[in-house]
Amino acid sequence: MREGTDRGETGQSEIRSGGRVGVTYKYFGAQNGATAARVPLSMRPEELGGDELGMGGMFTRIKPETVSAMVLTGIEGIPLHRVPPLELVVLHPDYAVVKLPMTVVDPLRGIGEESVGAAAFIWSTVPDRGGPSDAFNVYQLLHEWQDFSHRLHEAGHQPYCLVWP
Repeated sequence: MREGTDRGETGQSEIRSGGRVGVTYKYFGAQNGATAARVPLSMRPEELGGDELGMGGMFTRIKPETVSAMVLTGIEGIPLHRVPPLELVVLHPDYAVVKLPMTVVDPLRGIGEESVGAAAFIWSTVPDRGGPSDAFNVYQLLHEWQDFSHRLHEAGHQPYCLVWP
């Protein structure tokens, strides 16, 4: 972990979300909710036949709600208040697993560079809890999600997120 970056993100989270700090998200694909529910903290999704976002699995502080909104507002033009909710798969005292709607990953498969760039610019102008994001960083993130979307589709998997403090 890069100390400076995480401290800054955690500091904002602490101020803006009423004192909750250190929530981590790990995105992965699985065939169904039952398989996704069996991904405990000590196991990697690929051990259950799943796929992970990023090389070797990417842990992030980006909320699934933010990812959903980023894709659906930037690419599909859906207003923020119409972004569909996440589906809770498992709620455990130590972690949770949520399912992202397929409408979050499907639009990424059919778009080109110009659309990714336009979506990144649009999202960079939308203030979220942490303030506007840099368009290039959003562009890179959308490309990672685009690759993830292709892998999910090829494997017949759905997108899930493991959430833990």
